[in-house]
Amino acid sequence: MTAETTTPPVAEEDRLRADLYNYLGLMLAGPPDQILLDQTAGLSGGDNDLGTAIKGLARVAHVSKPAKTESEFNALFIGLGRGELLPYASFYLTGFLNEKPLAVLRSDMAARRISRAPNVFEPEDNIASLMEMMGGMIVGRFGDPAPLSDQKAFFSKHIGPWAGHFFSDLEAAKNSILYASVGAVGRTFMEIEREAFRMAVH
Repeated sequence: MTAETTTPPVAEEDRLRADLYNYLGLMLAGPPDQILLDQTAGLSGGDNDLGTAIKGLARVAHVSKPAKTESEFNALFIGLGRGELLPYASFYLTGFLNEKPLAVLRSDMAARRISRAPNVFEPEDNIASLMEMMGGMIVGRFGDPAPLSDQKAFFSKHIGPWAGHFFSDLEAAKNSILYASVGAVGRTFMEIEREAFRMAVH
C-alpha cells in the first residue's frame, strides 16, 4: 500500500515554463555538447515573440559545432581573468561580486531547503543557478511545487530586477553567436514571466 499524496499536479503550462527555465540554466551553466545542440536545433516555436526567438535559436544551433560554442562560451563567461559578461545578480545590482543580493538569496535558499550542488563552486546568484532554481520550484524539485505567489516573490526578488538586462547584454555581446539567440529567448521569456506574474497575483 502507498500513502496517497496531496501534492497538486503541475499544470502542463507550468511544466513547459519549468522546462524553459531548466533549458536556459543548462545552456548557461556550460557550453552545449553535440546532443544538446541537436536537441536545440529540433526546437520549434509558435508565431509569438517567444516562438520567433526559439526558432531563431534552433536555426543557429543547427549550424553550430561543440568546439566553436565552447570557445564562444569561454570568451563570454570565463576569458583571461574574466569573460565579457559577469552573469551574477550581485554584479548587476551592485556593481560588485558577492554582495548583499547573494546573502539574501542564500537566506531564501535555506528557507526553501535548496542547497548548492557539491561540485558547483560558483556563487549561487549566477544566472544558470537561478534559472535552475526557478524551474525546480515550479515542478516541486525542492518539495511541493511552489504556489504562484511564492514563485512571484522569488522571481521579483532574485531574477526580475536584473535577468532581462543580462539577457539583453548577452544578445548584444561581441562574442555572442549562438548565445545571442539564447539571449533573445531569455529576454523574451523574462518579459513574459514578469507580465504574467503582474497579471496573476496582486
